Amino acid sequence: MFVESLFNLAELGVGRMRVDKALFASRLIGVTAKERSPGGRETMVHLITGATGEVGSRVVRQLLEHGIRPRVLTRTEEKARSLFGNRVDVCVGDLSAPGSTRGAIQGADTLFLVNVGPEIPKRDKAAARISQEAGVHKIIKLSSLDAEHDLAIGGWHEEGEAAIRDAGIPFTFVRPTGFMSNLLVWAHSIRTEGIVRSSTADGRRPFIHPEDIASVSVAALLHDEYLGEVLPVTGPESLTFGEATRIIGNAIGRRLSYQVISDREARERYSRISGSQEETEAHVALWTAIREGRLATTTDAVERILGRKPIALEQWASENAHSFLD
Repeated sequence: MFVESLFNLAELGVGRMRVDKALFASRLIGVTAKERSPGGRETMVHLITGATGEVGSRVVRQLLEHGIRPRVLTRTEEKARSLFGNRVDVCVGDLSAPGSTRGAIQGADTLFLVNVGPEIPKRDKAAARISQEAGVHKIIKLSSLDAEHDLAIGGWHEEGEAAIRDAGIPFTFVRPTGFMSNLLVWAHSIRTEGIVRSSTADGRRPFIHPEDIASVSVAALLHDEYLGEVLPVTGPESLTFGEATRIIGNAIGRRLSYQVISDREARERYSRISGSQEETEAHVALWTAIREGRLATTTDAVERILGRKPIALEQWASENAHSFLD
């Protein structure tokens, strides 16, 4: 599998944090305070989509650690039960079919919204409309830092964000840079060849640990202070793909090779696994932007919100070393 598909979900550029709290003033008036059970636990209903995915599953786990029983939306109940047992309320549905999600959204106070691919605008719009009708108090959308750059992947998220704004629902948009976990797409070529190939050359990316994305998302779910904010979250430092390759090599005790390939080869390789030509071209444009140094800036959002530094790639590589070994 081509290494560059690591940016299949959330890849972005750099942007300033924006606050639009005035938009929510009228909506927030009359929203009741969090109700709590006699034991002190909040009884608000948090609906988590993408609940079996890399970030969504971590959001669910962190809510459980807070003593909160979330509601999860999943295509198959079996997978959710295998991860969380009977500690969650499971709704079977798919964001690509709004009719199947209406029941899950009914009665929810907050929505953690995860959509991917070219259908992001359509699916976000449908979810926002249903949420508005159902009286959802706020939406936390997993977006992408590319939303402030002229890149297709970010453009999809930007349209989705616009649909949520237009619905008038209080929101927080969590915009991560490239996921460290997406580097797992290198596992096959590392195991079989000891090689990582990329068209990004010496371009840099501040890869972020999914745990940090989840922690910021949970903070936004549980606290209203981030309403109306766009949270651009990155890892602690911006690395070239060659440097990332070396860090993984150190974690597994193996010398790895990093090879730069052309855009043409990158396009051809990714087209073998891509869902569409549109998706392929979006990724080629992304890798070009990385190579040109447009997506290298780090932010302090993780430290500001969580009170600690973001997790470094060295830790992620150590945690996942087994995935790169025979």
